[in-house]
Amino acid sequence: MFGIKGLRKRWLFNTVGTAFAMGMVCVMVITAVFADHYYSAAKKNLYDRADWTVEILEHNLDLDYAGYYSLYAQLVQEHDNSDNLDAQFISADGQIVAASVSQWVGQVSSAEDAADAMQSRAVVPYMGTDALIGCRIMAVSGPVICGSGEVVGAVRYIVRTDILNWRVVGVFVIALTVLAVFTAVIKVCSDSCIHSILVPLADIIDKARRITGGSYGTRITAVYPDEIGDLAATINEMSMKISQNEKMQAEFISSLSHELRTPLTAITGWSETLLTSEELDKETSRGIKIISGEAKRLTEMVMELLDFTKIQDGNMTLNIEQADIRAEFEDTVFMYGSRLAQDEIYLDYVENDDEIPEVSCDPMRLRQVFLNILDNAAKHGGEGKRIQASLCCEAEYIVIRIRDFGPGIPEDELPLVKHKFYKGSSKARGTGIGLAVCDEIVRLHGGTLSLENADGGGMLVTVRLPVNG
Repeated sequence: MFGIKGLRKRWLFNTVGTAFAMGMVCVMVITAVFADHYYSAAKKNLYDRADWTVEILEHNLDLDYAGYYSLYAQLVQEHDNSDNLDAQFISADGQIVAASVSQWVGQVSSAEDAADAMQSRAVVPYMGTDALIGCRIMAVSGPVICGSGEVVGAVRYIVRTDILNWRVVGVFVIALTVLAVFTAVIKVCSDSCIHSILVPLADIIDKARRITGGSYGTRITAVYPDEIGDLAATINEMSMKISQNEKMQAEFISSLSHELRTPLTAITGWSETLLTSEELDKETSRGIKIISGEAKRLTEMVMELLDFTKIQDGNMTLNIEQADIRAEFEDTVFMYGSRLAQDEIYLDYVENDDEIPEVSCDPMRLRQVFLNILDNAAKHGGEGKRIQASLCCEAEYIVIRIRDFGPGIPEDELPLVKHKFYKGSSKARGTGIGLAVCDEIVRLHGGTLSLENADGGGMLVTVRLPVNG
């Protein structure tokens, strides 16, 4: 939502996730406690019922078997099933002679606990699957002893464990519902809290990106009375200082460039004047040519710096007129080709028959772009001894391609080569702002300038200019 989804995820994971995990532990503990409680209570109830019934029967020791059966049948009829307990009276031979569930009467019991109770003359518990009932149960059996001391049968109380399990499930569902509500409340509160952080952060990030993009002096106007406010104030202060430094730098470069133009003009003029003299010896003439060449190179650098200051101030303008780009490009290529030939670099112009229309542009600025790109190709790819140039029309664009056959540029440096003052690993002389100026000129024409490593080696520079720009 605000471009900082990672922070939202971490926040929710650390708050909602942790709260949910702790809540699940509590749900499990509560469920386990209630499960133990239900099972313990059921077992105690079974023991109490068995002990109570055995005690009643033992108070009637003078009864015979039929009497015990009759008395227990009466107790079964009065049996309260509110606790979901079922009752059985099992004879010594294992037959169910009385039961709270009529269909059991007359069945042969396979209850091991009843047999054990009659054999040990003690109350015996059981937990497992009952073949007669067909499900898992919890049961307690107690022996019935007549007056002669003979065991005449056993009383058995049963509860189905699925009933207990459903009670446990009910507790689990209730606890889980409470946890879900609690987690939802935590999430809503967390969303509100993170929202109050992400909104100002989004504003700060947006302003910081604008500052990074060159909009120095941009300020964060919102006021935040916390650590975020301190961050905003720090960024504002940084932005203003960068803006001031950039302004001072631009003013210094502009002032220095203008100051340098006067002596450079004088040096260039006098060196050319001296070269016309016939009285110069060979060595002196060679030295003056070097002075003239270096003065021209410095003049070009000064002009680049002046263009750079115009870009920085946003004052670069174009003198738009209808012009034949093919003619401008070919003139530049042929003029620069003769200069490259002195360094034994072959400039190959790939001609074509495309119809190139005249367009509205600043021909002088475009010549500057073409010359700068050719010069870079010679400086950085001259060891390939070949430069290839072409111009064609593709869809709604006039496309100029200039390729050298040198070593190319490391892939990690490609995104940076158009940045001002960036020279990367290149050892070639220059200010590092030529491509930045070219990129701005092409942009003002509504076009694009791109650089890439060509297949087979070397650097390919592509300039696209709209036909209807």
